[in-house]
Amino acid sequence: MSSDPSSCDCEAPSGRGLDRRRAIGLLAGAAAATLLPGTAWAAPARALQAAAALPADEQRLFKLLNADRALQHIEKLSESIGPRIGGTESEAEAAEYLAERLDRWGFATRLQPFPVADKFLGELERRGGTPLPQDICWQVGASSQGALDTVVRGEAVDVGAGGAAGYPADVTGKVVLVDYPGTAAARNAAVATAVARGAAAIVFLAADQVFPRRAGAFTPAISGPVAIPVLGAAQVQKERLRALVAAGPLDLRVRTAAHRGLTSRNVLAERAGDPAAPVVMVCAHYDSVIGAKGANDDGSGTALTLELAQTLRKLPTEATIQFGLWGSEEQGLIGSRYYVASLSPAERARYLAVFNNDMVATSWDQATMYWVLSANGQPNAATAAVIAAANRLGYSSMLSPVTLRGSSDHQSFQDVGIASGNFTWRAQGSPALLEPPYHTPEDTVALNVSRDRLKLSLEFISSAMYATAGPIA
Repeated sequence: MSSDPSSCDCEAPSGRGLDRRRAIGLLAGAAAATLLPGTAWAAPARALQAAAALPADEQRLFKLLNADRALQHIEKLSESIGPRIGGTESEAEAAEYLAERLDRWGFATRLQPFPVADKFLGELERRGGTPLPQDICWQVGASSQGALDTVVRGEAVDVGAGGAAGYPADVTGKVVLVDYPGTAAARNAAVATAVARGAAAIVFLAADQVFPRRAGAFTPAISGPVAIPVLGAAQVQKERLRALVAAGPLDLRVRTAAHRGLTSRNVLAERAGDPAAPVVMVCAHYDSVIGAKGANDDGSGTALTLELAQTLRKLPTEATIQFGLWGSEEQGLIGSRYYVASLSPAERARYLAVFNNDMVATSWDQATMYWVLSANGQPNAATAAVIAAANRLGYSSMLSPVTLRGSSDHQSFQDVGIASGNFTWRAQGSPALLEPPYHTPEDTVALNVSRDRLKLSLEFISSAMYATAGPIA
């Protein structure tokens, strides 16, 4: 989910654009994937009377759905590929993986490229001995004003708030850990002190947020330039680093990289049919934020979209079905906005409903409400179809009423008058109550994915999409 040009220049489905010849690691099967749903929450069984009353075509749909198969996609995206920052090589690798599968399943698949801003990233590693704890991600943000495309090594030294009194006698060649100051003047002073004392790098540590929020990795804002790397670490990374430093010497290797001249891509797939037929789309974004593997946000929505594509390819519908996987959503819905801008008025008019899925599998105990979100707060064909599906399945008590909230790709479609909704698991009371791992290094399969919630999301959206698209017996 986001924290915040018009022509369609699409690459061919295979053989051009991204190099599909590069090997893509494939999971050998469910037994090969180490999946730890980590949920303390269990979905109730579907009401038997609702299941018995389902139409035969919908019962056939549910027999084809496979939540374990969808979990394998989350594992591939978040654990094998890792953070998928818009326009970087890892996002491109994810695009290849998605497009290859959609090609394999017989869809007309294309990649839609668009330019995005430069990215500046860092990576923390332990130098020698036991690696840093691998249950979280160790990617961090890097300031463009610090040293880039470099590797430095040194013992980590915790200097607290960064005042002169907090420094040991000698930090020459060491990696200084400093609380991130709240003002530009204090940040610049902290960097100047570290440089003057000969530090090899400075790692700013994020200020704690109020629970359930947890601070993510970030790009430090400083005036520069300076000759050492300047990094921004997340709250959980801060906690781990300080514990390790307190326990004994911690030697770190700090890498920084500048990613410039970037291209992000949307992955688009369609089951060809009557060019005048109405269109129903399921979509999600596949990128993630700096320092996050993006298992739930939004590996889960991406995996749901892939599973529906694999399932629905076998079921004919009256409407044309499309699948959209958006790049660079986390930078401001860039991919979906680019796609919508590429559509002609006639193409926009064909859409019956767009079902956007963002964070559909969290294992956070308190995320017991499935939120039905509309960018303008009004019901539409997409929100109505999901509510109707939940009613048929006996799960209506789990759903929110249609609620006003943008900040995801449904907004791009609603801004041009296309019926769209965003569907997501969050805590009751407000759709702003997201799980603690949101946008943090803790958004992993083991810490933030529930198979039960993923399965329910698959049922809600597949049922809604299939009914809207018009099953053909």
